[in-house]
Amino acid sequence: MECDIISINHKNIYVMKVDLKANEVVVKAGDSQHMNGRGNINGKLILTNQRVYFKSPQDSSYNMEIMPSDIEEVIYFNTGMFSSNGLNIVTKDGSQLKFKMKKRDTWGKAINQMY
Repeated sequence: MECDIISINHKNIYVMKVDLKANEVVVKAGDSQHMNGRGNINGKLILTNQRVYFKSPQDSSYNMEIMPSDIEEVIYFNTGMFSSNGLNIVTKDGSQLKFKMKKRDTWGKAINQMY
């Protein structure tokens, strides 16, 4: 099954296609930035009942999928002195996938319920 995720950023409208597996439903989706150490990549973080996706409308090489079985822990961090909007997904192989987003606490709680 295919799902359309619509993102409106700075007067640009992007429609992203997400291929969903059988019995997979989107639980939450929101604008995010993947902080990869070389810069921030704008995109959409998508939480389903089976996995977490990051999709970038600019560069598909940054698209990723995180399975709940690969998640070790979820850590909150500040992206600035007064900016409590960082979410770090640490995987079992030691990778740190850092995202900047609004409402990071609700995202963290929802992801924590998956694994």
